[in-house]
Amino acid sequence: MSSRRRHPLAPYAVVVGGLLLTGIGYAAVTAAGDASASPARITQSAQIAQGHAIFLEECATCHGQFAQGTPGVAPSLIGVGAAAVDFQTSTGRMPAKEPSAENDRKPPELNPQEIAAVAAYIESLGGGPTIPTSAQVSQRGANPGFGQQLFVADCAQCHNFDGAGGALTYGKFAPPLTKSTPTQIFEAMLTGPEAMPVFNNTTITPQEKRDIIAYIVQTRQEPNPGGFSLGRIGPVTEGLVAFLGLLLAMVFAAMWITAKHRKIPNE
Repeated sequence: MSSRRRHPLAPYAVVVGGLLLTGIGYAAVTAAGDASASPARITQSAQIAQGHAIFLEECATCHGQFAQGTPGVAPSLIGVGAAAVDFQTSTGRMPAKEPSAENDRKPPELNPQEIAAVAAYIESLGGGPTIPTSAQVSQRGANPGFGQQLFVADCAQCHNFDGAGGALTYGKFAPPLTKSTPTQIFEAMLTGPEAMPVFNNTTITPQEKRDIIAYIVQTRQEPNPGGFSLGRIGPVTEGLVAFLGLLLAMVFAAMWITAKHRKIPNE
């Protein structure tokens, strides 16, 4: 045994054996990693393929076969991100019924699975803002008081101070936020749909977005201070409407009394 261990080829045999063992171990670890990651990649690929098929059927007419957009009809979707797709489709604004039109909120035509598939396909084309997680839109720990200050400073000019919406220039309209989910509000701030500017996470931080969402949700739960929902700004609006209505009634009464007692000229 001693003479064999001193054989000139013994060191080479040890090196070769070590390399073989290392290679076998590395192959086993890599195979295990591939096996564990493969189902996730397969699922994601299948979702993207499903989204591509839905896109060709529902969206390609306006946005192009490769989401490159159509000049004067629909913009490119490359780089808009999954958040923009989720907002537009979950609020029923897309697929659009009429090209080049500002679309109003309506029941969505795609189910949540189809929306997620289209969002994954668009995201695969060029990244962009992702769909916010439940933790990002959670109201736990949010400050609705500070959210009110942010909303009044950045949002109330268009959406009214209580989120009731309002008219804009050039015939556009800021929609009410009464039916928007926290996720949709976060996505709208992140992507800037239609006439709305983009409030990215640098302009308004994710925590500040949560504060704004908390204020909007809290406002919905408050009773109307004036009794009627005429702008939700208290009894001033209701009193003005009552005054104008009474004044109009008095004018009609005066006209009726005058007409009734008008003297008929002698024939």
